[in-house]
Formats: sequence, structure tokens, C-alpha cells
Amino acid sequence: MRDMNPLPRELDRLYGLGTDGSEAAAAAGAGASARQGDVRVLVLEVVQPAGWEQLSPVWRGVQSDLGLPAPAIAVSGVDGLQLWFSLASPTPPHAGDRFLQGLRTRYLSDVASAQVRLIAGSAGSPAAPPVQVGPDRWSAFLAPDLVPVFADTPWLDVRPNDEGQATLLRALQPMRSADLEAASRQLGAIGADEALEPPAFESPGSSAGQEAPARGDADAERFLRRVMKDETAPLALRVDAAKALLAFARGA
Repeated sequence: MRDMNPLPRELDRLYGLGTDGSEAAAAAGAGASARQGDVRVLVLEVVQPAGWEQLSPVWRGVQSDLGLPAPAIAVSGVDGLQLWFSLASPTPPHAGDRFLQGLRTRYLSDVASAQVRLIAGSAGSPAAPPVQVGPDRWSAFLAPDLVPVFADTPWLDVRPNDEGQATLLRALQPMRSADLEAASRQLGAIGADEALEPPAFESPGSSAGQEAPARGDADAERFLRRVMKDETAPLALRVDAAKALLAFARGA
């Protein structure tokens, strides 16, 4: 009979860590994706002397201010508290980084930079809890009401129960790409002219497509180039931007 441990399934559902066992998945690096470095997990960590007093406004704010699913809360097993954000689909690290930077600017501006760690790529990512990081020290996911208990000692003395860890994760939902983008825009991490929704591009052969280059200027060309190079934009949109640029160049 196959292993009935539910924790690997939850780690895979939320963070794309695979279902072959949490320890094996953790060894591969949290959030690693088969799509050229894209990730499905973002981690925001504060380290002592910063703690839950500083991190709790972020946890509450992403839900009440930004309308996002609650992130998981974890103790690092060393000296920090973490928020683990789950992404529904693989996302380029730079898109995750600007979201985390936006959170830091809004909620953690008074916390020293040395006490804040933003992780939006598989390189350097912490292994997903539970992991033993030292003698009698384990990282673990926590229920929100238990976090203050670990304010001074952000670790567990014994390995947490896998069933209990899975139960905590089972209540969480991943963040959709559209919600990540909307939140980043609300945080000011994406400018109004960087929205990824398809603009009203017409094919170069249409009347609208002919008219746009005629009144295009340097700003319009820069915008089209930005869309064409944005790896987070839909491929069809990037192709349309490239076609519009080609028509613009021919008409210049």
C-alpha cells in the first residue's frame, strides 16, 4: 500500500513540490518549477528582533486590503517567522519579487532591511517545513493563534506531526495569476501603463492598426516594446505587440 501521508499532497497542491515525499521535495528546493525557473511559492521572512508584531499586519493586510487567500505561517527553525504564498500556476520570479517588494514597502517600511528576507526564486529558497535545522529545532507551519507562543523561540523542539501540518495547509488556497497582478498593481509595484490585460490591439492589416502607428510616438513605441518583452504577458498579446511594432517601423 502506498504511503498515506497527506502532507506531500498538500505541499504539491500549494507549492508544486511533488508528491514523492515532503523530505525529497524539500531537498529539491522549495518552489522549483519545470518551466524554466518559474515558481509556485513566494516566501516573506522577518528575523529577530522583528517578529509577529511586524509580520502580522502583512498576514492580515493581504487578506483584508488585497483580498488574497491567507498565506501559510511558519517558524524557520532558526530566528525567523515566514509567510508562504501559494501560486496557482508557475510564475516568473520577477513577478513574484515585485509583489513581495510591494508588501515590504506598504507594511514593513519601518523594519530594517537586514531583518526582512524576500524569496521569489528556487535559488536560496528555504526547504518546506517540517525540516530539522539543528538539535531540537524544527521548522513548522503554525496556526495563527499559536504564533505568539513562538515569538522568542521560532522553532519546535520536536518534529511536528505530518497530519497536523497537512490539516493546516488543507485550509489554504493558492493565489491566481490575475489576483497576483491586481495585488501588485494595488501595492504600486506595477504602474498603470504596465497592466497585462490585453489592450485593444488590432492586426496591422485592419483600419485601426493602420491608424495607431500614424499617431504613435515614442511613448507608444516604448509601451509596445514593454509588452512584447514582458514574460508574464500572454503569448498572443506579446505577438500582437510585436506585429504593431513592425507596422510602426514600416510606417516610420
